Amino acid sequence: MEEKILLLIELQDCDKKRKRVLRKKEEVPERIKLLDDRMKEIDDKLDKELRQLEEYRLERRRLEREIDDRENKIVKSNIKLGNIKSNKEYQAALKEISDLKAEKAVYEDKAIEVMEHIERLEEISRQSKAQETELCERCESLKIVILEEAKAMDEEIKRLEIERERICLSIDADLLKMYNFISQHRDGLSISPVIKGVCQACNMGIPPQKFNELIRGNELMSCPHCKRIIYWGENERFRAVDRG
Repeated sequence: MEEKILLLIELQDCDKKRKRVLRKKEEVPERIKLLDDRMKEIDDKLDKELRQLEEYRLERRRLEREIDDRENKIVKSNIKLGNIKSNKEYQAALKEISDLKAEKAVYEDKAIEVMEHIERLEEISRQSKAQETELCERCESLKIVILEEAKAMDEEIKRLEIERERICLSIDADLLKMYNFISQHRDGLSISPVIKGVCQACNMGIPPQKFNELIRGNELMSCPHCKRIIYWGENERFRAVDRG
């Protein structure tokens, strides 16, 4: 009976390892997605900054056209001023020139303000571009590491599957069927040690008489509470192989 228990312990240990590796493998797409999301986040930030920068540049060009237009009108008004004969027309022309200069000054002040925004955004976008480049390089390196880890996991899963097949070949078909059935209905835990009279899977006490029978180890036994296969966990031979 001990040999059967030892094989079941070995099989469960193998299944536990495989389950852990599979769980880690399932995390790979999410880990890749997090890196992609981070890269997209900084890329979107840079795009937004560049769009704002372009809007300010367009505004600057518009203001420059307005300034040039007022300057041309001032030049034409000054030329016209030299040909005016009446005082009334002369005063009107002077007012027109004064208004044009005032409008030009307003546009020039706005142009200066826009240029300050442009210089600030150019510096911010330069920093963001440098951050984007650095982050992308780092994320791509991390992706390579993650994919290499995933490849190693695939190899480990394959190795554990081969090991499982090897162990299963040594187990009686009916016992293996029982093990698999319990595993499916008990969260992958089919066999459990009993230590100091307590099943370590469900933490319920085993009746004294049943526990004494378990220590003798003459037959395969199940926990009366969780129905898992149980064995005496303080048996030195079982403890030596129970690595789960």
